[in-house]
Amino acid sequence: MKSCFGYVRVSTLKQGEGVSLEAQKDAIERFAAQNDITITKWFQEKQTAAKRGRPVFTNMLATLKRRGADGVIMHRIDRSARNFFDWAKLGELADLGIEVHFASESLDFSSRGGRLAANVQMAVAEDYCRNLSIEAKKGLLGRMKQGIYPFNAPIGYLNNGSGQLKTHDPKRAPLIRRAFELYDAGEHSINSLVPEMTRLGLRSRAGRPISRRCIENILQNPFYCGLIRMKRSGEVFPGAHEPIISAELFEAVQRRKSGKAQKKSTFHNYTYRGLFRCEVCRGAMTPEKQKGHVYYRCHSPECPTTGVREEALETKIEAILNTLRLSDEHIAVLGARVDELCARGADPETARLYAMQLKQIDERLEKLDDAAIDQIIDKETHGRRKQALLLERTKIKDAQERISNLRRQPNMLRGFFERLKTLAEHYRFAPPSEKRQITELTTSNRLVNRKNVLVEPSKWLLACQNALAVPCGGPDGCTSRKRSELRDQQLEALSELIDLNIVERLESKSQVDKGLYETH
Repeated sequence: MKSCFGYVRVSTLKQGEGVSLEAQKDAIERFAAQNDITITKWFQEKQTAAKRGRPVFTNMLATLKRRGADGVIMHRIDRSARNFFDWAKLGELADLGIEVHFASESLDFSSRGGRLAANVQMAVAEDYCRNLSIEAKKGLLGRMKQGIYPFNAPIGYLNNGSGQLKTHDPKRAPLIRRAFELYDAGEHSINSLVPEMTRLGLRSRAGRPISRRCIENILQNPFYCGLIRMKRSGEVFPGAHEPIISAELFEAVQRRKSGKAQKKSTFHNYTYRGLFRCEVCRGAMTPEKQKGHVYYRCHSPECPTTGVREEALETKIEAILNTLRLSDEHIAVLGARVDELCARGADPETARLYAMQLKQIDERLEKLDDAAIDQIIDKETHGRRKQALLLERTKIKDAQERISNLRRQPNMLRGFFERLKTLAEHYRFAPPSEKRQITELTTSNRLVNRKNVLVEPSKWLLACQNALAVPCGGPDGCTSRKRSELRDQQLEALSELIDLNIVERLESKSQVDKGLYETH
């Protein structure tokens, strides 16, 4: 009695949970009983035969070459191989005198006619598999062009079934946003961000602590700002899912990761590190601690600027914030004007400007695709440039949405003015991380000249001051009509400059931390 191996296969692990494997075994056992063959060992595999190098199949071939059995029985030809490489290996066995049987195929593989018939059926199976792959890729590409990500959702999103948009994971999405913000603020390197996010409660889908590789993948994945990027092809598509972070934040993180921003320090997170420069030589003011005080020094040779204490920087910033004094009368007047402004709807000039910018980007995207089709640029360059253009497009869309939200929600602007009312006092008693955040948002051109600290208010803060001066200022030479027109202009400018990012980021960091912990 001859001895043979039995080989059964399904294409996926999920198919292995069905009855296919057992049905194949039954057919092989019946064939063996009819032909007086003993099955000495079973080889079972749950992997597609379209790709060559299946481990179980390769191991079985090697064992047969060592004469571990007289031959092998498989259910059908398409269960053995769907690529010509593995099929050729099977043919080598037959040439060595090792028997190859197919339980459901009435052909003699050892004869010329039987081998020819088997080769034809194998070619049909390979063509079917290739066509199925093409159609599957076409379907996936169609989904991605619709803005739907057809694969497993990244951490921070939830899967909602085939053909459905990914939605925010209420537990992990805030933590993903915090990871981007912490890295962008320069408070952490990737190595130090791993234990920090673990402390905050970020875990993998399996509930395990996240790894360094996981954090790297998160920070470089544009899916979180609304884009879909395919790793293998480099193709980029605008996504229809709701972003977790803004395009500006994603770009800032990429600049920092590529070394185009200030390097991270994980040892001493000084409050104003990287925010001040020397006015004389434009060198960075480097913080260092001496005798219990933090000094910011210019280390450029022969520069007359030596250093200044951190307290002097705080005094100057507080003085800038103290120039914005909002009384209850200010809040009332600005609130009434904001209601009028929001009731008028969107500014047509601003809408035309955004529409023109979007049209220009769309034209550039079309030219870029044409260049790729004509093979003027390679796929990698095409993907990189397309991602940059789509990020720019997303930023414009975000700006439109922020302005639209502000105009639809006058309460948000009124609440913003209420926060500005106590901003200087809040800064005075805030922890270092909040002081840094307020400084970044409210000041610009931060310089040190010898012992003098020079700081200017940011554009939106100036707009606030101007908006206050017009409706609430003292008597001047303007007519009431001119005052009304100027007041409208200032509030228009204020609504353009104050976006949701600034409004949200001026919230207390401790409140954000509190919100994060409440989600667990």
